[in-house]
Amino acid sequence: MGSICGYEILPRDRGQRRWPKEVKGQLVAETYLPGVSVNEVARRVGMKPNHLSAWRRLAREGKLVVPDLPGAEFVPAVLEPPLAPIEEDAKPLAAVEIIHGGTTIRLEVSASPDRIAGIVRALGGGS
Repeated sequence: MGSICGYEILPRDRGQRRWPKEVKGQLVAETYLPGVSVNEVARRVGMKPNHLSAWRRLAREGKLVVPDLPGAEFVPAVLEPPLAPIEEDAKPLAAVEIIHGGTTIRLEVSASPDRIAGIVRALGGGS
């Protein structure tokens, strides 16, 4: 099988393998390199593409740490502490700012996490 991130991945009973989180993150990061597909990475390490796609979903949900690989097209979200409360007659401030290239998108406090994630995916070309 070979070594990935310094780990030797060995088959378990009934063909199942145990993948350390570091290896999962590394493999997911590789799928975000330009010109690299999920199928290609999965085939190289001998796993099913849908399994690797599930790890990509975990990464998008913030449940799997993905290392920053040079050239990868994965943009992490940076969370900041909430803004101080505003006065009742003041104009509401944006709770989220998404900056992509020369474009800034400001979303109100009521924007759902799903809406924010959808905008980020759209800006990233749907990856």
